[in-house]
Amino acid sequence: MLKFNDKKRLLGSLTGILFLVVFQFCEPPKKADMEVNQRGKVVFMSLDPGHFHAGLIHKTMYPGVDSTVYVFAPEGDELKDYLNRLEGYNSRPEQATEWNIEVSKGPDYLEKMISQKPGNVMVVAGKNDIKIDYILAAIENGIHVYADKPLVINQEGFGKLKQAFAIAEKKNLLLYDIMTERFEITSILQKELSRIPDVFGELETGSLENPAITKESVHHFFKYVSGQPLIRPDWFFDVQKEGEGIVDVTTHLVDLIQCAAFPEQILATDDVDMLTAKRWPTSMTLEEFKKVTGKQDFPGFLNKDIQDGKLKVFSNGEMNYTLRGIHAKVSVIWDFQAPEGGGDTHYSVMRGTKANLIIRQGEKEGYKPTLYVALLDGQDAVLQEVIRTTLQEKFPGLDLEKLDSGEYLIHIPDHYHVGHEAHFAQVTEKFLEYFQEGKMPDWEVPNMLVKYFTTTKALEMAKQNP
Repeated sequence: MLKFNDKKRLLGSLTGILFLVVFQFCEPPKKADMEVNQRGKVVFMSLDPGHFHAGLIHKTMYPGVDSTVYVFAPEGDELKDYLNRLEGYNSRPEQATEWNIEVSKGPDYLEKMISQKPGNVMVVAGKNDIKIDYILAAIENGIHVYADKPLVINQEGFGKLKQAFAIAEKKNLLLYDIMTERFEITSILQKELSRIPDVFGELETGSLENPAITKESVHHFFKYVSGQPLIRPDWFFDVQKEGEGIVDVTTHLVDLIQCAAFPEQILATDDVDMLTAKRWPTSMTLEEFKKVTGKQDFPGFLNKDIQDGKLKVFSNGEMNYTLRGIHAKVSVIWDFQAPEGGGDTHYSVMRGTKANLIIRQGEKEGYKPTLYVALLDGQDAVLQEVIRTTLQEKFPGLDLEKLDSGEYLIHIPDHYHVGHEAHFAQVTEKFLEYFQEGKMPDWEVPNMLVKYFTTTKALEMAKQNP
């Protein structure tokens, strides 16, 4: 079964596509293309869906989106898992979806998508090493792209990403990555409070030892998704395909730093100064590997990463950098499985001249993201006014409680905590909004480039300093 593991074979495939483009240029529009244009709807084409995020996009139906999803993929367990996930959403007793799935299987799935082009938006979530090649092929052939993070996992890929955005601009196409963490309520409120000078003051400059912004994330290889144990593909543990931790989950954290420190401002790669970066592996036993993949042994392509009978996955990383002079620290850790009742966690601090805004998600918080405010200037009355009056229009029901530690706990009604899976619908709705407007905000594309420059630069430095 061909999965484009061999880059040369993929290059040959893409070369074939270029001939297709020349041929298509002389052809009249295909029926499917005309139908898409006449409908004015978004029609999703899912290419090689190898990550469960590809399915989560379809947990919800959307106005203005055609109910048929065209899937182009090689045969295999990943395709089966994707189709089973969508069937589960279609058949669930409450809020069932109504997706009609049209599947085209085979090793030439990319060529088929380009030549047939039954939709106008490619959704891609899977192998991160070739994702940028998929993106380039779609953009070059007039297809919008809605892609799971990370778009790229190294500096070579970053160069291709710049090319893809340049072509997308010329062709008036959208290329958008799925930043679910922008919709997490504690991150939203942390950002809101940081923009109120009477509470927060100004963002500190910070230092290497004491950054102005810290974002830390702990993830787990084994988890439950939509109530079912998540079975990950074996290639997920090959960092040459999935990407190391320092360029994967960190895309969310770097994105949140950019949005909070410089909201809706256009950034440039020259604004980033990478100071330090490091990486280290998570060890996995064969039994753990069996549990999370369903495979009975380590595949041959992972032999390079096995030491003393254990798989070493470089899924952990840390970077310290400045963004327009503001010191930031980002770190990601992958453990095998969360403690009982736990899950993935997020820790964040924004330090202002008048207050520190802190997100914790540990055992004390019941593993739910929780926002605290530590006042530095005695502005208790101002904070109470802001939470109980000023922010009520945007976020009705907010309240606060002063703790024995002196910090304030922000009480957030449960209905704001929609969860990670629901964030996929929120991001998709934002993409659809941009699609209808025909453009994204001026800051989105340059800031995506800054984000991936930051992560890939960190990897480059970390590898130089093992």
